[in-house]
Amino acid sequence: MSGLVIVGVDGSASSLGAVETAAREARARAATLRVVHAFFWPALHVPLGPSPVGPGDGGLRALAEGLLTEAVERARATAPGLEVEQSLLTGDPLTVLEAQSRAADLVVVGSRGMGGFVGLLVGSTAVHLAAHGRCPVLVVREQPTPDGPVVLGVDGSPAGGRAVDFAFAEAELRKAPLLALHAWTTWNAPLPAPRDPSTPYANPPGALAAEEERLLYEAVAGRQERYPGVVVEHRIVHGGTRESLIEASRSAQLLVVGSRGRGGFTGLLLGSVSQAVLHHAHCPVAVVRGAETHEGQGRSGR
Repeated sequence: MSGLVIVGVDGSASSLGAVETAAREARARAATLRVVHAFFWPALHVPLGPSPVGPGDGGLRALAEGLLTEAVERARATAPGLEVEQSLLTGDPLTVLEAQSRAADLVVVGSRGMGGFVGLLVGSTAVHLAAHGRCPVLVVREQPTPDGPVVLGVDGSPAGGRAVDFAFAEAELRKAPLLALHAWTTWNAPLPAPRDPSTPYANPPGALAAEEERLLYEAVAGRQERYPGVVVEHRIVHGGTRESLIEASRSAQLLVVGSRGRGGFTGLLLGSVSQAVLHHAHCPVAVVRGAETHEGQGRSGR
């Protein structure tokens, strides 16, 4: 744990909402909050100071500094006493925040920014960071249910272990129950080994459901010893993963998923389930990349 939470701001209402969430996350972790604005204009060699015919306190740099000041004030009002620092960095937001994520416990961004296209549900910065961030990325969407559970999407992939660990830690920080949800269909469930080798493709009724239940319990096994205060509900859903997680998010305060799962295509950094919940969940979404991706192998959790 680095003791640092990063939040990206661009002056949009979405980013200011992210500041409030980031301030609460930093306070819960007893961490420092760093408010970051990526200042792209110097790279374009655009004059940054005030216009000769304008006010003396005008100009792009003054505007950027004002955005940071407003965000810092919002953070301190949300979490009085929180240690807050600000950083005005040259570069595009994707590159700047990805670099900042290397030293952070958590990066928080709004779901939409100032530069988004009308009609898009989630901005490019949020999607890019979810796929490339070097720490968990929290995308702030709709207002959460304050007393709702932390919902964890479980798919049983080895790389999804970091998402499980993060979800337990978040539930403990929030003093919230944890809902571990695993959705399956006959099309995405791995076929269990047959009991009778003479009939290699035959399994008794209920074998698939039993196998999926085992997968869920094994995926979260061992965590309750580390987080004894977290109350866990295990839920098996026979249905689509995307639809099940989006529905569960209606009454949640946080939805946690890995970046890729067992059904993904090799080489993709962000799976279809992660993409779907980023666009359609009814609460903030945390995307946690797996260990393999952090090591540069291009594989990760859901």
